[in-house]
This record gives sequence, structure tokens and C-alpha cells, in this order.
Amino acid sequence: MTLPETRNPQLEKVMEQYRELANSARDAKSPAEVRAALDRHFGAFPSASSVKCEPVSAGGVKSEWIAAPNADRERVILYLHGGGYAAGSIASHREIAARLSKAASARCLVADYRLAPENPFPAAVDDAVAAYKWLVDNQRCQPAKMAIAGDSAGGGLTVATLVALRDSGAPLPAAAACISPWVDLEATGASIDINAKVDPLVSREVLLMFTQMYVGDRNPRMPLASPLHADLHGLPPLLIQVGSGEVLLDDARRLAERARAAGVKAELEIWPDMPHVWHWCAPVLDEGQRAIERIGEFVRQAT
Repeated sequence: MTLPETRNPQLEKVMEQYRELANSARDAKSPAEVRAALDRHFGAFPSASSVKCEPVSAGGVKSEWIAAPNADRERVILYLHGGGYAAGSIASHREIAARLSKAASARCLVADYRLAPENPFPAAVDDAVAAYKWLVDNQRCQPAKMAIAGDSAGGGLTVATLVALRDSGAPLPAAAACISPWVDLEATGASIDINAKVDPLVSREVLLMFTQMYVGDRNPRMPLASPLHADLHGLPPLLIQVGSGEVLLDDARRLAERARAAGVKAELEIWPDMPHVWHWCAPVLDEGQRAIERIGEFVRQAT
């Protein structure tokens, strides 16, 4: 894929921001510096005055309720942030959650699950499952009115959480949404090479660095680490969104294929020219807001 000769001015600004973030992450000397760079680049919260934020402990997992004024108290989204399982936070994803709360007319619980390498696999899965079970058992949320959503590593974690919940016999949510999901920790998708010169943020080198932090010397094909290799039968309907220029394009494609082969209803949306988790840039990128609104519509229809 080659870059078009002319680009959307909004998208140009987003690409520049992504390149700056990639450079900051590349220069980082520790996971803490990568985390600080992510929070610095995406920590702006223009929706702060229009949503309610409430810190909580969700089954021992640091979390935050984010609710727009129109949120239906009964409709709940558990949001799992991205960041390669080693970065990302409530701060870096508040704006996405705020906009998703409004679009879906739902309360969002953003889980600040434990990060690698200090807390390697399966810490993230354990925390996501604990937060979901807290919602059901402690908050009396009805699974039929719930969804799980996440981006990048959080998109993979969304699928892994569904599989872990199913295997534990827990009731599953009505739907799940995966944004630019990372579901193959071996980084074998053809798009990793095809889109290498197009994707300003993600590369094979970056993916394998995060894989090492998360699973160390263990097999990266473990189903709850790389849910591309999980048995997906019995999962709720999935909405999968990915940009056509992403390194992780084939992760999304293969996840949709695997889900459909297992009898799961999976809708795959490939957004032209969009970069990794373009939803982050909804305040300045029209396509980011439209993608969030599409997820909101999907969640409302399912719940």
C-alpha cells in the first residue's frame, strides 16, 4: 500500500502526532517512560466538563466509572485500554470512554489492569475477569445489558476475557467491540510487512518488544495471550474495527474469520486510510468520532 498524494488535513495532524509518540516510545529507557509518553500524548480530556468520573475498586482492580449525562444506568460497557499490555491507563483512555458513553448511552467502567513486565500474563486477563464479575456480582449489572470493548492489546484482551468467562461458566455480555485488536503475539500477519511503511505507530519490532514484556519466554500462542488461537465458540456478537493502513489489519481479519468459523456473529469494518486506534483522535478527526458512534449504535442494538 502506498500513501495517497493528498490526505485529509485532519488525518495529517493525527499522523504527525502518532509519529511523535512513536519517537518518544522509541527513545524511552523504561516501561515507565513509555507509559508517560502515552499519557502525555492522549491524556487530554476535552469531555471532562460533560461527563461524571468516579474512581472505584472493581473486585480489587483500580477502575473508573465514566458516564455521560444521557447514560442509561442499566447499560454498562467494561472498557479495556490498549498499550501493549505494558502501557496505557485510565488517563490515556478517558476521552474514548467518555465519547463511547455518550454514543452508547451507557456507563463505561475503565479498568486499570496490572501492566507488564512487572505483572506479566495472565495478570491482565485475571484483572479484566475480576472487574467483569464485580459488575455482575457486586453491582448487580445484567449481562444482557452489558458489553466489553477495548483497543489494540485491549481488543485482544476483550476476546481473551470473553473466553475466560465462558470457560469459567460465567454469564457472558450481550456483545463486544474490538478496536484495532492485537490477537497474535507472534506477529505473523502479512499486513505487518505490507503496511510497515504506512503505519506510523506500530511495527513488528514494537509488537515483539511488548510480547516479550507480557509473556517472556512462554509460548506466545497461549490462547488467552493470543486469542487468535483460542476456541471462540459460544461468544457473543463481535464488532471489529480496523484501519486499512494498519500493521494489525490482518489480526482483525483473521479474528473475524476465526470467530465466524466458530459460529460467532462477527462484523468486520475496515476503515480506509485510518491508523491504529484512530478513535483516540476523535476530538480532531471526524472518522474517529464516527467510528465511536458506530460502536455506540452496535452496543445499543445489542443491549
